Formats: sequence, C-alpha cells, structure tokens
Amino acid sequence: MRRPRSLRAAWPRLTGRGGALVVVGALLLAVSLWFDLRDILLLAFVGIAMPIVAALFVQLRSPYLAVTRLFAPPVVGAGGATRVSLTVQNRSRRTFDGAHWRDEVPEPLTAPAEAVLPAIGPYEGVLPSGDDTVRVEYRVRMPRRGVYQIGPLRVGITDPFGLARIERQVGSGHEVVVTPRVTPLDAALGSAASVDGVLHGLRRLSHPNSDELIAREYRYGDPLRRVNWAATARRGELMVREEEQRGDPEARIILDTTLAGRPRVSSLRREGDAGVHFGFELGVEVTASIGVHLLERGFRVRCDRVGDPERGALSTESASGYRMPGGDRMFLEDLARLEGPTSPGGDEAASAENAGGAAPRAREARMPGFAVLVDPDERDARTLVALRPTFEPAVAFVTEGVSARIVDALEHADWRVVRVRRPGEIGAAWSGTAAPARTRFAAAASPLAVETEGVADAP
Repeated sequence: MRRPRSLRAAWPRLTGRGGALVVVGALLLAVSLWFDLRDILLLAFVGIAMPIVAALFVQLRSPYLAVTRLFAPPVVGAGGATRVSLTVQNRSRRTFDGAHWRDEVPEPLTAPAEAVLPAIGPYEGVLPSGDDTVRVEYRVRMPRRGVYQIGPLRVGITDPFGLARIERQVGSGHEVVVTPRVTPLDAALGSAASVDGVLHGLRRLSHPNSDELIAREYRYGDPLRRVNWAATARRGELMVREEEQRGDPEARIILDTTLAGRPRVSSLRREGDAGVHFGFELGVEVTASIGVHLLERGFRVRCDRVGDPERGALSTESASGYRMPGGDRMFLEDLARLEGPTSPGGDEAASAENAGGAAPRAREARMPGFAVLVDPDERDARTLVALRPTFEPAVAFVTEGVSARIVDALEHADWRVVRVRRPGEIGAAWSGTAAPARTRFAAAASPLAVETEGVADAP
C-alpha cells in the first residue's frame, strides 16, 4: 500500500469569535491600565490568551489522512456531469472529528460548498471494521472540453471553542478528461462523396494482384460506375462489381490549430485572455463529430494539424491513425487534451515544404479528406491546395474567422467549402443542407488562387 501523503503546512487564523475575544481583551487591558483595575487585568489576559492557545492547538493538531478519489464516469462529454466519490481514511491512532471539507476545482468548474466531515475513528490495522473510513461524494458539471485537475482535498480544522481555524491540503489532485461534444451525423456523406468509389480505390491499392471483386448480375438501381465490363463481355449480360469486405479504408482530417491568419490577435488571446476561443472550440467539435462518425463506419482516421500535415498528429500515439474498437475514445481524449491555439512559428518550414508541391503517396490516393479551418493564412491555404490531389472528396469546413480570400483559393483548387457558424449547424453542413459556403466574390480570381493554380488540381 502506498504511504499516504501528510498534510501540507499551513498557518492558523482566528475566527470571528476569536477575533472578537482578542478585541475585548485588548479593551479590558487598556481600561485596567488606565484606571488601575487589577481584577479586570486578569480577564483581559484570559481574553487575549485563549485565541492564541487555540491557534497553537490547531497548528499542532496534525491528523494523518489518506484520500482516494474516483470519477463516475472517468471521461465525460462537454456539458455533462461526473460524480466524484471521496474515500477518506484516518491513519492515526486518535479519532478525527470536528472538521470541514471541500474539494479544490479549477475554473470554470464550480466548487462544492464546504460541508462537515463525519467523525472518523482511529486507524484499524488488524481487524478493520470500516470505522476509520468515511465516504463523501458530490457532482460537478463540466461546461467545456479540457483536462481538469480535481483536488487536492482541503480540510478545515477548528478548536473546540471555535476561536481559531486552519486549512490543510490532503493528498493530491486527480485528472478528469472532458471530451468535446459530438454531433450525430447522417450515415451517408451526403453531397460530399461517394463512399463506394473511395473504398474500391483503396482496396485496389492495398491488393493490386488479387481479385477483390465478385461479379454478379446487374440489378435495378445499381450505379453504372460499378459495371464490370470484362465480366459482361464474358457472360454476355450486364454484370456489376460486388466488393468483398477487405482492405482498410482510410480518411484524413486536418485541423487548424495555429490561427495563423491573425497571429497578433491569437497571441494576445492565448497569453492575456483566460477565456476560450469560440471559433477554435467550434473547430474541435466539428473535428470530433466527423472523426467519430467515420470511425463508427470502419474507417481508419488520421487527424493532423494544418501547419504540418505529415508530422503534426494530435499525439505521438496517434501518428498512424485511430481504429475501432477503442479508437473513438482515444480520438476524443486527444482532442480534449488539445490546448488552445498554438504558435505557428514552429511549423513555417514544414508548411513551406508541404506547400512546395510534394507528390502524394500512392496509399493516400482518393482518400476522403476533411479540413477544419478556423483562421488560416495563405501558407496554410497553399498546403491544402497541394494536398488536394490526394483527397476524394475534399471538403473544408470553415468558421467565420476564415477570410474570403482563403475560401476563394480553396474553391479554385476544387475544395468543397462549407461554412459552419455555430455548433447547431454541424449536422446540416455534413449532410449538405447548409447554406452555400461561398458568396459572390469579385469575378476575377484572387491573387492567392492564381499563385497556387499551378499546384492545385483546379477545374
């Protein structure tokens, strides 16, 4: 058993009753000295000495407690709540009573109100009956995603007369993970893509020398793109492809984590503002919804940062992508641990290298690609334009912070751009029922689009 941590050092303070007693004692001392009343002088010394003795009593009273903290559930979605269960065990040979407790929680969580800690009996090492342990619990609501440290436990100790009080920290804090909200999405990709074509292309790349297709008779409603012309010529009747369930379909999500379009505003927000960036949190929710949706449908999902799409995975464990089972939880936990917008300085060289038009790898050909953009700059846009030939479909979900110049460049490179202004529009944007992403701009192409035209696979 791990040795419990002792209580941290603290300084006692007088309660209202103790402070009032000191003031009364001082007044009696002044009156007794002014009028030479020695009988009152004794009362004055008692009034001043009692709070001092009480402060020494609580300072020397050092209980030995061990705290275990459990969360139910241990991973909670943003906007939900978790139940915190505390088990406090007395490890000393004396009864511990007359104390109050409260758990420390960070902003923006609401701390529980201070409550009386039930009396705890002396430690029972030989024949434990449970008298040396008490259990308390409370609920805490998690308003937004992140990783929060709950604890340590603060125990307030007072003397029997209530003249002095001291607060001590017991044990250490424990982390609770709050994942971003996930919006349920339609089963199909809507107007964005054809899943059959993507899966077939990936299987052909995975098994170029195998016959992964089974020919069957044409049925009414089968798409013409699945017609197997070789089997049709052999059989003399129209035959279509019936793919076997093999291969490992992949999808890729690129998240804007730098907000490089307005670095000055972003840096001020990161360093001097404790609040969250609404657009960034919206982008994280869009990413979470898309990633969970694809994982539930058998895709292996990669999630990279737009500044360095080749090496900028959310974590080192997710560099190869997320898979089911369990990939959805790992994916959401990595998004929960994603701190605010990061500095774009470290990714400039990588972005410039990626934007230089590196040839796409064969394994990535016709992979579904989704970009979630909050406030990218022209370098980020050139990176996405260079990646366009590797994606089919290529869909960019953009927030209000994305400039019209960037949107025009992406659409010129044949990215489908969908505007998302608030979390309630995520489902509509995915299914293709949202408002058109692009408004009427100037008739001439933007300078950025012209500059990247040689790299993009523009229509």
